[in-house]
Amino acid sequence: MTEHTPWIHVNLAAQRLRLYGSDGAVLADWPVATGANGAGELDGSGCTPRGRHIVRARIGAGEPADAVFVGRRPTGERYTRALADAHPGRDWILGRILWLSGTEPGHNRLGRCDTMRRFIYIHGGPPESPLGQPVSHGCIRMHP
Repeated sequence: MTEHTPWIHVNLAAQRLRLYGSDGAVLADWPVATGANGAGELDGSGCTPRGRHIVRARIGAGEPADAVFVGRRPTGERYTRALADAHPGRDWILGRILWLSGTEPGHNRLGRCDTMRRFIYIHGGPPESPLGQPVSHGCIRMHP
């Protein structure tokens, strides 16, 4: 975080994401769903990494909120309940992706603890997906 830069904080215990302005004031507060396996940085853990991160890539500009992404690319599909029923168990990534990169070598960057190489995002999820509880594969899921 640099001076005069808005920033976010994800509170894993409260399952909330807060957006702060450059003056430190809370601008917005949303419920999220983080990793079902809790907090952690190791590759393959299914945990949500901790520590300072930057947004390495913003993906999905111009796409509708219900656009479906696989491998960070829009599939051309639009999320519906019928599509979800046809693909049970699919990890839905919708609307936008903020791909995170850790800034702390040895903690959340490089080696077996690299947030970016783990493909950890802040992303949209289906409207019926639960928020306020840890149920994701490690990403931070929000409603579009």
